[in-house]
Amino acid sequence: MRIFLWLLILFATAIGLAVTAHFNTGNVVFFYPPYRVDLSLNFFVLLALLCFVLLNVILAAIRSTREMPGRVAAYRKEKREREGNRAVREALKALFEGRFGHAEKAAKRAAESPDNVGLAALIGARAAHRMRQSARRDAWLASIKDDNALKTARLMTTIELLVDEHKPHLALEAVEELNVSGTRHIHALRLALKANQRAKNWPEVLRLVRSLDKHNALHPALSRRLRELAYEDLLCDRSHDAESIQRVWATIPPADRIQPFVAVRAADAFNARGLHDDARILVEKALAAEWDDRLVRAYRASAATDGSPALLAQIERCENWQHERPADPELALTLGAFCLRQKLWGKAQRHLEQALSDATEASLVREAHLKLAQLHEALGNTEDAASHYRQCAIATML
Repeated sequence: MRIFLWLLILFATAIGLAVTAHFNTGNVVFFYPPYRVDLSLNFFVLLALLCFVLLNVILAAIRSTREMPGRVAAYRKEKREREGNRAVREALKALFEGRFGHAEKAAKRAAESPDNVGLAALIGARAAHRMRQSARRDAWLASIKDDNALKTARLMTTIELLVDEHKPHLALEAVEELNVSGTRHIHALRLALKANQRAKNWPEVLRLVRSLDKHNALHPALSRRLRELAYEDLLCDRSHDAESIQRVWATIPPADRIQPFVAVRAADAFNARGLHDDARILVEKALAAEWDDRLVRAYRASAATDGSPALLAQIERCENWQHERPADPELALTLGAFCLRQKLWGKAQRHLEQALSDATEASLVREAHLKLAQLHEALGNTEDAASHYRQCAIATML
């Protein structure tokens, strides 16, 4: 229908022009002495239209000719961009497929496009790293060192690759530069955690673990294990004296102090430096929060001096615990050891024999026999003492 209307309008216009030209008797005269040119008005109008069209064609040709170099340059640029983008896609595909040599070659082609230089460098660096080509990897990263727009991406890639290469100290330098730039997102914290863990910078590991735990960014088992490793290094450092180990303990948050692993390590450190009172106090607090056989053993190692009120208080506390856990061999052994130190022979023998009968671990059996041997030796029962010594030796060889 629309085409029909256009044809109708076209025919009507043609008929109108033909009728108008037929009845138009005007003419146009041009004088240029001594010449005179007579033209009909219709021919003059047609000639003017043709000149107008011809002039437009000439001007369009001139304009097109002048714009030709720019169009050619734009075409070439567009072609380079297409080829560069295609090379980036090929490089990424090859990188994910594990064809690292092909990925690096494609990255070199992609780098020919100025817009793809940064991304191509990151892909090339990862590909070179996977092929153990550290020099080429560093060259790729150095090529975009002055690109502020890719600073975070470059530093994140640098940290990840250096940590993977077991160069934590160099990775920490990149972490420091990243921190200066103000980048604090979760993945950056994870990479910083891994770098500090490899560098055995345990105070910083603890800080990062706490920060990541606030965002639920670490698996609880991993968080617990990292804390254990950090506290083991901090508390088991033999260079600490009594005063310095107390300062280290003061820096540990209260929630971590009652964790069995931490409390056991701290108690061992305190006992090794003669701080038995501090060891007893921290173990009692930890046992009040969570019962653990390791804590009971640490409590046994922190026994007070013979005949002191503190030792009697320990015996009383163990007896209270035993009402709640009558079949705990570790607790029975601890109570028997305390009674032995206090020279409460009958109670000591009863609790040590109970520990021996309930014990399942070889170390517990060995220690129970040793304590019973010492008890009988103190009482003058040489045969019983010798028998328990022999049993202790047999348990040691198992």
